Amino acid sequence: MNHLEIKAAIQIAKPIQEVFEAIVDPQKMSNYFIAKGSARMETGKTVTWQFPEFPDQFNITVLSVSAPSAIAFEWEGAKDHVLKVDMQLQDKGAATVVRITEGTMPNDEEGIKWLRGNTEGWANFLACLKAYLEYNINLRTGAFDYMKG
Repeated sequence: MNHLEIKAAIQIAKPIQEVFEAIVDPQKMSNYFIAKGSARMETGKTVTWQFPEFPDQFNITVLSVSAPSAIAFEWEGAKDHVLKVDMQLQDKGAATVVRITEGTMPNDEEGIKWLRGNTEGWANFLACLKAYLEYNINLRTGAFDYMKG
């Protein structure tokens, strides 16, 4: 059976170190993605992310951080499935390409549901990261209020 894997990418008009810091620093990430994070993403740490729209908290087990070009972590990316997320940052001088891979899940109904939802999630993460870094805008503000209880 084939397995499903998410891939998403975007170019951000900011230097790689600035993009990297916006991902690993929970104070910066709270300006575009999470409501709060328990700690900076560092190799071997488990951090907790709280999203503004949902009461759930998500534990992120940081597998490796290679500043400023790579971050890898595991989380429960689908119910009862611990999945690996790889973030690769490519220096383009005044810009940075961010590539995200998450996976894998079986190519079945559950896997397709995960693929659809998390692909949308990572595309949103990348768009929010770009809007925050390039224009100082938090795209998530109010965007998912319709999902609250």
